[in-house]
Amino acid sequence: MDQPLPGELTSRGPDKVVPDINPITLGDVAAALRSGVSDLVKAPAYGLAVGVFYTAGGILVYVLAAMTGLFYLAYPLAAGFALLGPFCAIALYEVSRRLETGAPLSIRAVFGVVTGPGSHSLGWMPMLNLFAFFIWVDVAAALYLGFFGLRRPEFLPLLTDILTTPHGLLFLVLGNAVGAVFALLIYSTTVVGYPLLLDRDTDFITAIVTSVKSVRQNPVPMLAFGAIIGVLMFIAMLPVLLGLIVVLPVLGHATWHLYRRVVRWPD
Repeated sequence: MDQPLPGELTSRGPDKVVPDINPITLGDVAAALRSGVSDLVKAPAYGLAVGVFYTAGGILVYVLAAMTGLFYLAYPLAAGFALLGPFCAIALYEVSRRLETGAPLSIRAVFGVVTGPGSHSLGWMPMLNLFAFFIWVDVAAALYLGFFGLRRPEFLPLLTDILTTPHGLLFLVLGNAVGAVFALLIYSTTVVGYPLLLDRDTDFITAIVTSVKSVRQNPVPMLAFGAIIGVLMFIAMLPVLLGLIVVLPVLGHATWHLYRRVVRWPD
């Protein structure tokens, strides 16, 4: 039977203790990324399994969009799908936590965190992610209809229209600006929120507030980490999403280590 870790979720009620925020630097971000790579090397099976699952989900979204003739939503769907990454990374946080403490790894321990004791708090965060994802897709579709109407275009003419005409470029700029707002909102509320809920059985409001505080009090390093996530996720999606198999676990493990550096629990 897997032994609980210090601070691990139990059947007791949510912990009402509010953590403090440590000041961090870009050096802490670099160290967290190195630790993320190290954790993937130490436990590759878990990280790659999560990466494959996440990538398969993304490919399925693309296939469904193509089958229904909604290829013009491929770009916003890709951007929106990245918003679901933090939830898929929960198992990766648990792997990093167990590697950190020297606790044994097992499938039951790692993947059971989503359904085990305390999952009532973890369950609310994916709701936020899914809500933002659906809203973003609706907004993207509304923007497309506003600029191009109800016509169903061919791929190459649409791409040419977007890249070479004033209204197409305005559509591209506005769409990316709106997407950036959604990405910043999700990043700010989850970058520390998910690891915190895994680490302590607290309520999801405390997790969200703490996550936002961590970004607000450390804007340069935390936003730099967010930019790194965005760039790496974009690059990983280029080869038919296959790069996500490696990039997602590295970023997931790194997020745990950044959480450990930025959040301080009172003794």
